[in-house]
Amino acid sequence: MSTPIKTLCPYCGVGCGLEVIPTDNSQSSSPAPPLPCSPASYKVRGDRSHPSSQGMVCVKGATVVEAIDRDRLLYPMWRESLDQEFQRISWEEAFQKIVDRIRLVQGAIGRDGICVYGSGQFLTEDYYTAQKLVKGCLGTNNFDANSRLCMSSAVSGYVQSLGSDGPPCCYDDLELTDCAFIVGSNAAECHPIAFNRFRKHHKRNPNVKLIVVDPRRTETAEAADLHLPIRPGTDIDLFNGMAYLLKQWGADQPKFIDRHTSSFAEFEEVIQHYSPQVTADRCGITVEQLEQAARMWAESDQVLSLWSMGMNQSSEGTAKVRSLINLHLLTGQIGKPGAGPFSLTGQPNAMGGREAGGLSHLLPGYRFVKSDWHRVEVERAWKLPAGSISPDPGRTVWDMITGLETGDVGLVWIAATNPIVSLPDLERSKAALRRSPFTVYQEAYYPTETAAYAHLLLPACQWSEKTGTMTNSERRVTLCPAFRPAPGEAKPDWEIFAEVGRRLGFTEQFAFQSAAEVHAEFVQLTRDRVCDMTGISHDRLQRSGPLQYPLAEGQSNGTPRLYTDLRFPTPDGRARFGAYYSRGLAEPPDEDFPYVLTTGRLYGHWHTQTRTGRIEKIRQMYPNPFIEIHPRDAAQLEVNEGEWVEIRSRRGMARFPAKVTRAIAPGTLFVPMHWGELWADQAEANALTHPTACPDSKQPELKACAVQIIPIRQESQSDQALSEVVTEALLQLAEN
Repeated sequence: MSTPIKTLCPYCGVGCGLEVIPTDNSQSSSPAPPLPCSPASYKVRGDRSHPSSQGMVCVKGATVVEAIDRDRLLYPMWRESLDQEFQRISWEEAFQKIVDRIRLVQGAIGRDGICVYGSGQFLTEDYYTAQKLVKGCLGTNNFDANSRLCMSSAVSGYVQSLGSDGPPCCYDDLELTDCAFIVGSNAAECHPIAFNRFRKHHKRNPNVKLIVVDPRRTETAEAADLHLPIRPGTDIDLFNGMAYLLKQWGADQPKFIDRHTSSFAEFEEVIQHYSPQVTADRCGITVEQLEQAARMWAESDQVLSLWSMGMNQSSEGTAKVRSLINLHLLTGQIGKPGAGPFSLTGQPNAMGGREAGGLSHLLPGYRFVKSDWHRVEVERAWKLPAGSISPDPGRTVWDMITGLETGDVGLVWIAATNPIVSLPDLERSKAALRRSPFTVYQEAYYPTETAAYAHLLLPACQWSEKTGTMTNSERRVTLCPAFRPAPGEAKPDWEIFAEVGRRLGFTEQFAFQSAAEVHAEFVQLTRDRVCDMTGISHDRLQRSGPLQYPLAEGQSNGTPRLYTDLRFPTPDGRARFGAYYSRGLAEPPDEDFPYVLTTGRLYGHWHTQTRTGRIEKIRQMYPNPFIEIHPRDAAQLEVNEGEWVEIRSRRGMARFPAKVTRAIAPGTLFVPMHWGELWADQAEANALTHPTACPDSKQPELKACAVQIIPIRQESQSDQALSEVVTEALLQLAEN
C-alpha cells in the first residue's frame, strides 16, 4: 500500500488530521484527465500523530473523498444575463471579462463598487492573496467572508476584552479542566472530535463537571451534569446573574482583578441588578439551577468555557462574548492549563482567514484598516504607494446586499461559499443578487443554489487538489498538500486572484510561483504580532507536522496558551471588563408571531450540503429537513409527529414535517439550516431569519426570529402541486 498522505479534514474548525492512502489504481501522479481519480482510488483514516484529533474522525471526514468528483465545475462558463444558458469559454476570455469589468466599475462607480465575498473554506494562501488584490491593489476594503456569519462576534469580543483576536486556550485544556461550561454550541454534533476528547476526560473523572446552556436538549446537553435550557437571547442575563452570586459568595479574585484588569467598577455596578430571582425569571430557569451553575464554577480550580454560533449569531454577539469572558476575569480563570474562554470556530480555516485579514475591517496579522500605522505597515510590505489602503472599513456581506439594492455595487465576486442558502432574509438577498450587473462565482461544484445568480462561473480547485495551510480552533497550523490532479481546467483560488492582479498591472505584487511563496510572504506580516508565524513554513510543516502559533522565527516550539504571564496586548497590559445589560432578542415573539425559531447544524451535514449532499451515506442519515416542536405547543396546534406545518416570519415562509420532542423548550422551534432549494422544496431556514446584526461585529442574529405556525391539514401532495401551479400562473398573469 502507498505511503499515507497527511492532510487536514476540510470541514469544521476542529481541524482533524487525516491520512489519505492512495490505492493501487490511484492516478495521483498522472496528467489531469477531465474527471480524474475516482473516490475508490483513496482510503481515508484519522491521523494518530495529529495532536488535535489523535486519530479520531467523524462521518464527514471519513467520507470526504466520496464527493470530490461529483458534480464538479470543470470549465469557465459565461452568460450575458441570468435568463440565458451558460456557455463554455476559455480562461483567457474569463480573465479578460473580470479585468474589463473591474476597470469599468472603477471608472463609473469608483473602487468601492467592487465587492468580493470569500470563505472559511479558503486556504490561508487564498485568503492572503485576495486581501492583497482587493484591499491593497484595488484600494477597497470590500472583502468579507462567510466567517462574518460565523465567528466575527468572537473576534470582536476577544479584541475588546483581551486586546487581540486569537483563542487563548488549546485542546489539551479539554483534558485538564475541572468544569467545562458550554454555551451556544452543540459540540457533540458540530465539533464532535473536540467534544469526544473532553467526554473521555469527563467519564474518567467523576469530579469533572459539564454545564451546557442551550434552549434545546441536544446530544451535548444529554451528557451534561447540569443543563440550563434558557430562553433564547438571555445569555447576558445568565452570565451577569452568575457573576452576582460569585461576587456575593467571595469566589471572585480581588488581587487578580486589581493587578490584571480594568473597568471592574462599571461591571460591578451592572451585576448588582441581577439578583438570583430576577435572573432566573428572565432566563426561564429556576433559582436552584442558577445557583448550581454558579456553585460548579466557584468550586472548580480550572474552568473552561466553550461557545460557537449560539453566542456569536446574535444582535448582542459581542456583548455576549464579553459577558462570558467577564466570568473568567472575575474569578482569574484565564492564562493557565484547563481554563479560559475558548471560541470553537465553525469552519476549517476561519482562523486562517482572521490571521490573513479576511474580514472587511481587518488587515493581515491581526491588524485593522482604521489604524494609520497598520495601513502603513501593510502598504510597505506590499510595495504600494502610501494611501493605497483605504482607512474606512469595507462593506460587510449584508452591506453588499444593500449596495446591490441601491446600485452602488457594480461587481460581486463570490468564492467558495453558497450565500443563496446561508444569508439571512433570503428572499431579499436573492432579489438583490438578481439585480447585480456582474456576478462572478468561483466554486468547485455545479450546480449550487448561488450559481443560478451568476454571470461568470470559474472552476476552482478544492481540498486535495491544491496545496496550502489551514489553522484550527486551537491556533494549530496544518499543511494540506495537493495529492490529486484538478479536474478539467480548475485552478487554485490564490492563482486566480494573482492572475487578475497581474493583468491589472500589479506584476511585482503577484510574482508568486507557488503557494509556499505566498505563505512565506504572508507570515512576515505576522512578525511580533499575537499570531506570529514567522517560525512556520511549508517546508517545516512538511517535516515536523502541525505547529501552533505564536511561533516566532528561531523558536523550536509553538505556544499552547496565550496570556500565561497575565499580560494582555492592550495599551495598559490589562484585560478589560465589559459592562452590559441584556437587550434581549432583536425580534421578540408577539401575538402575531408567537414562537422563537432557532437554527443549527446536524452531525453529518456541512453548511449548505455543497459537499455532504452528494454523499449517499450522509443523505441516508438525514433524508429530509424537519422542525422540532415541544409537545405542549404541538398539542395546542393539534399537530402530530410527521405532519406538515408551514412556518411564517415577517420575511418569508417554509414548510417542514413536525418532529414533536421534549428536547426543545416550549415556545421555541428548531430547524436545521442545511437545506437549500436544490435539496428540498420550501425548506430554507434563512427564508425566515432577519439581518439585524451586532453593532460591533456586524454578525446577523441568525439564531432567533419570531415566527408563526400554520398546520397543513387536508392538502394532499397533489393538492399542493396544483396550488403551486395556480400560484405560478397567477404571478405570470400579474407580471403581464
